[in-house]
Amino acid sequence: MPQFIVSARKYRPSSFGGLIGQDNIARTLKNSILTGQLAHSYLFCGPRGVGKTSTARIFAKTINCMNPGPDMEPCGECESCRSFAEGRSYCIHELDAASNNSVDDIRNLTEQVRIPPQIGRYSVYIIDEVHMLSQAAFNAFLKTLEEPPAHAIFILATTEKHKILPTILSRCQTYDFNRISVADMVRNMKDIAAAENITISDDALHIIAQKADGAMRDALTLFDQTVAFCGNDITYDMVIKNLNVLDYEYYFKLTDYFLAGDYPACLLLFDEILSKGFNSLHFISGLSSHFRDMIVCCNKASRVLAELAPTIVARYDEYSRKCSIKFLYEALGITTACEAAYKASGNGRLLIEFALMKLCALRGELPSGDLQGAAAPAAAPVSAPVAAPAAAPVAAAPAPEAPKPAQAAAPAAEEKSSTSISNLLKKAMQTAKAPAEEPEQVIELVESAPAEVSEETLADAWKKVTDNVSNPRVRSGLTKFSPVYDKDSNTVTQYVLNSAQKEWIEKNLLVQLQADLQKELGIKEVALKVDIKNEASADEPRKPYTTREIAQDMRSRNKDLSQMEIDLDLEIK
Repeated sequence: MPQFIVSARKYRPSSFGGLIGQDNIARTLKNSILTGQLAHSYLFCGPRGVGKTSTARIFAKTINCMNPGPDMEPCGECESCRSFAEGRSYCIHELDAASNNSVDDIRNLTEQVRIPPQIGRYSVYIIDEVHMLSQAAFNAFLKTLEEPPAHAIFILATTEKHKILPTILSRCQTYDFNRISVADMVRNMKDIAAAENITISDDALHIIAQKADGAMRDALTLFDQTVAFCGNDITYDMVIKNLNVLDYEYYFKLTDYFLAGDYPACLLLFDEILSKGFNSLHFISGLSSHFRDMIVCCNKASRVLAELAPTIVARYDEYSRKCSIKFLYEALGITTACEAAYKASGNGRLLIEFALMKLCALRGELPSGDLQGAAAPAAAPVSAPVAAPAAAPVAAAPAPEAPKPAQAAAPAAEEKSSTSISNLLKKAMQTAKAPAEEPEQVIELVESAPAEVSEETLADAWKKVTDNVSNPRVRSGLTKFSPVYDKDSNTVTQYVLNSAQKEWIEKNLLVQLQADLQKELGIKEVALKVDIKNEASADEPRKPYTTREIAQDMRSRNKDLSQMEIDLDLEIK
C-alpha cells in the first residue's frame, strides 16, 4: 500500500504560478530576480497557512536555478532544482527559530554563512517563526543580517510581526501576505478534487473554505478529513455533519420566527441547537454573520462581499427582501452586543435567549388592537406634572375633566379633547417600538423647596451622593462635616477643611454633586455650595468619633447616665 501524503504537502506549489492569492508578492519577487535587484534579507509575515514558507522556498529555488524560464520560473530540471526537490541541496538551508533560538545557535549560523555555495550562486537561509528568537539571539544576529557575505540571502518568516525588533525590521524588505479568499480556496480545492477523482459540491467546498478562515493549509487539512469521512462522493450535508457546522437552514428559520414575533419557537429552536452539541458563542456569532450577509445581499453592488455558494446567496437575496433595512441594522446591533457581553456573563444561555426575545420584538409596527394598550403607559408621564404644588391653577384644565360623563361640555371642548387624545395616541404609536429608556428619569422634581428638610433626610441623601464619588480621599473630605440646609436661600452648604479641597471640588465635582443631590432630595432648585471650616472651630462643636468621646457626649446629653454609673459601679468607655 503506497504511503499517503496529505494534500497540503502533495499539492504544495513549486513555482510562482502555483501560489494561491499572493499574486502581487509573486510578481514583485519575479521582477527583482529579472532585474538582478536582490536584497540580502527579506521578511515574510502574515497569518498561518497562506504560503510564506512555500514562497521562500520557490524564491530560493529560482535564484539558484541554472536555466530559469523567461517568466522567471524555475526549470525543475537542472542540478540545483533536482537537488532541492530531493532534499539534498546544500545551497538552501531551513532553520526553525523555535528550537534554535539561543545565542549559540545564531553563532553557529554566523560561522556557516561564511561558506560559499557548492552549486548555484547564493546560499539562502530560511528562518521560520523568527519571532521565537530570544532577545540576545536577535542582538547577536544584527551585524550578520546587516552586512552578510555577497553570496548569502536571509528569508525570515513569521506570523507575529509585532514581536520582531525594530532594528531587525529596518534591515529587511517586508512582504505582508494576505488571507486567501474563499473563491480562490474553492477553485484550488476543486482542481485537487478533480485530480483525485473526488466528487464534491460547490456548497460543500464553500463550507470548508469558510471554516479554514483564509488559510489554504487548513482548508486542505479539512478537505482530507472530509474525504476520510465521506469517501469520494461528498455532499453538503455530510460536510456540515463532519465539521460540526451549524446549517444555514437554522438561521433562516429563526429569521422567519423573528419576523412573526414568535419568541417561543425561537427559544425551542435554540434549545434544539444546544442539544446537538453546538456552542452558544458560536451560535450567536453565526447569527451576527447571518444578519451581516443579509445586509450585503440587499444590494447587488455589495453582494460580492458575501463569500457564499450561489445557491445560498439566492436564499439570502430572497430573505433580504422580506426584511426592512432598519430591522437588519437593529438585529445586527443586538447580536453583536450579545456576543461582546457573552464572556463577561455568568449565564450565557439566558443572555442569548434575551437577545432572541428582543429580536422578536423588532418585527415592525404594532397591530391596531394593541393601540389602547400602548397609549396607556405613554399618557402617564404627560399628566404627572399636574401634581406639582406650584401648578395649582392648572388643575382646572379641560383635559382631566373630559372623561367625567356627569358634566356637560361644549362641542368645541369635546372636539379639542378628542384632538388631544388623538395626538397622544399618535405619540404613543411613535414611541411604542422602543422600550422606555432610563425609567428613573420620569421622576418629577418639585419646582420649589418643601416646607422642611430634616437633618436626617439631608444626611441620608448626602451619603448616597458621596457614595458615588470614586476617589476615597475626596469622599472622606466630603463626609468630614455634616451638610447644612438653609431654607430661606434653598441652599445646602458642605464644609471642607481647606481651600485646596474647596477649589478642586468646585472645579471638578460641584455640578455633578448638585445634580445628584437634587435628584436624591427631589428638589429641583436646591443649590449646593462648598465652604471652608476649621475642624477645631469653636463655633461648631467637633463631632465625637472615638468610643470615649461618644461616651462623654452621652453623659453631657443625659445627666442620669453618670448617676447610673455610680449606682451600678460601671464605667462606660
